[in-house]
Amino acid sequence: MLNIPDAPEIPGTTHLHSGKVRDLYRIDEGEHAGNLLMVASDRISAYDFVLSSTIPDKGEILTRMSLWWFETLGVPHHVLSTDVPASVTGRAVVVQSLEMFPVECVARGYLTGSGLGDYEQTGEVCGIALPAGLVDGSRLPEPIFTPATKAAVGDHDENVSYDAVVATVGEADAAALRAATLDVYGRAEAIARERGIILADTKFEFGRGADGSLVLADEVLTPDSSRFWPADAWQPGQTQPSFDKQIVRNWLTSPASGWDKKSGEQPPALPAGVVELTRAKYVEAYEKLTGQTF
Repeated sequence: MLNIPDAPEIPGTTHLHSGKVRDLYRIDEGEHAGNLLMVASDRISAYDFVLSSTIPDKGEILTRMSLWWFETLGVPHHVLSTDVPASVTGRAVVVQSLEMFPVECVARGYLTGSGLGDYEQTGEVCGIALPAGLVDGSRLPEPIFTPATKAAVGDHDENVSYDAVVATVGEADAAALRAATLDVYGRAEAIARERGIILADTKFEFGRGADGSLVLADEVLTPDSSRFWPADAWQPGQTQPSFDKQIVRNWLTSPASGWDKKSGEQPPALPAGVVELTRAKYVEAYEKLTGQTF
């Protein structure tokens, strides 16, 4: 169960929605009236809880990383401007209001996470048969499109087959979403690899623009929406070290936290050391990928 703090008021806007990490506003006045303001907070979630602790600078890191990817990849995207109110400078963007597709567009180049669980039970991921003998961290013969349903805030997304996407959005849009997902993943994976990072999998969200075109939206290729592994430490058959919030998950499930994730109770606040280590991992991922100092 999510416990999301009230979104801050921002003059000239109307708050529309808050998720685990982002707050969304409609812009009511000025040159961008009618478009949206997307604000990345410093909140962090784990096991379907928004924690009481925040990770300093996380919202700005995720925003900068998404902007870097949008520019580097050169694909149609939803960002219109970074000219935002002073109270959210650095962690907010003005974006198009799109008709969003109700599909989480996931690309996997490596087997881990929920995909590994499905494979161990059926030999398939989202209806795609994979070779026998793969283990946690195995590189797949080629990247695969493994979509998921968009769950309500606080619920788990559920892996679905490509046929389920066709049934939801139609054959033409399903094919376009799959092609765009695998294209962007393939280019991003190669870029990350050059910088010593394995992009194991990632989630994209797409919307339809006013002209009917496919537009990449939300955050892209961040440690919150992707699994990043250090390439020099990759070793199939074990849990890979990662540039994300795994440090938080590990502490919450350790005896040190005193928390039982099956209890349904809100997790405890994070120790200062866990907060700092988590922030350091986000900063390291940003700096290794972009070559820029945060």
